[in-house]
Amino acid sequence: MTIKLENSTDLTGTILIAMPAMGDPRFERSVIYLCAHSSDGAMGLIVNKPTDQVNLQKLMNQLDINVDADLDEQPAYIGGPVEAGRGFVLHTADYRSAVNTVQVKTGFRMTATLDILEAIGSGNGPSKCLTALGYSGWGAGQLENEIARNAWLTCDATPELVFDTPDSQKWDEAMASLGINPLLLSSQAGHA
Repeated sequence: MTIKLENSTDLTGTILIAMPAMGDPRFERSVIYLCAHSSDGAMGLIVNKPTDQVNLQKLMNQLDINVDADLDEQPAYIGGPVEAGRGFVLHTADYRSAVNTVQVKTGFRMTATLDILEAIGSGNGPSKCLTALGYSGWGAGQLENEIARNAWLTCDATPELVFDTPDSQKWDEAMASLGINPLLLSSQAGHA
């Protein structure tokens, strides 16, 4: 059964926090920035799971992009299980691609065209960014159904949480932003 909320809140630009009882290991302790949410579905990027397969420097090398900046320390992230070969850059609002950039929320934009990687490589990209391979997607009503089943919590997204918090601390920090101590959460959900 799919729950479809007619007057549901638009969650675009918010954070999804995986609950401890998350049944899907791909999303265990995930923090997902929602880039789009409507009655048609939702799309987001996992922002706390760097891939050990490639960093941003190696990705640029694979794409034959000239790099003037030192990008060895910048990870690439597993954005989600959908279209894992496709790249997305979530970034601050100080950059706009000449090809296509989506304004997600004040302070956040997303670009999925090669020119942003070229700009990052030349040192002319956004001041802060996160490059993700693949994305997390939900069909119409699917995310609302998962939220109703206590699979996810939502919180406000801040550039500090997304871009500045160490990956290993993002889940705890997102929970703390709601006043929740993760140690007190049960992995068993219930309804009154």
